[in-house]
Amino acid sequence: MMDIYEQAKEVFQEVKDKSASRIGNLMVIGCSTSTLQGDKPGTNSSEEIADSLYKALEEVFDDGTEIAVQCCEHLNRALVVERAVAKEYGLTIVNAVPHRKAGGAFATKHYHSLKDPVVVEELAHSAAIGIDIGGVMIGMHMKPVVVPAKLDHKMIGEAIVIAGISRYKYIGGERTRYDV
Repeated sequence: MMDIYEQAKEVFQEVKDKSASRIGNLMVIGCSTSTLQGDKPGTNSSEEIADSLYKALEEVFDDGTEIAVQCCEHLNRALVVERAVAKEYGLTIVNAVPHRKAGGAFATKHYHSLKDPVVVEELAHSAAIGIDIGGVMIGMHMKPVVVPAKLDHKMIGEAIVIAGISRYKYIGGERTRYDV
């Protein structure tokens, strides 16, 4: 598990560094612990891998970044957040508690690590930062306009990692000046 932890820490640190000047502090993470092991999503959920990933996540994002973890398709890609985050963003709370076989190991770990966890139906396109570990499709939760974060570290275990960061929309024409 040390390799998973170390790889995750490198990825999370790189995403944090690349997103430091971006808009918003809500980050969405989707993760298939099955895919990290080289298996099909939803076939071999691992609490041990979830623990390693979560340890790296907590160490890197200890700066007030709000974290939403996407559940698996058995919970319709709902998300686990703190109740305060749901209230702040006006999110719809649903009645579900993730577990390893419905929600996934990583969402379950997040749920049990929060002070006042809730599951919300969606993020209403509020996330400014996103990390997709294993192709679990988190884009629907992100704030437009999402641009890819070109990562040097593209794998955790056997899973491909894709990250996105929101930026302000460019408007205007050829005479417009931009600050970024």
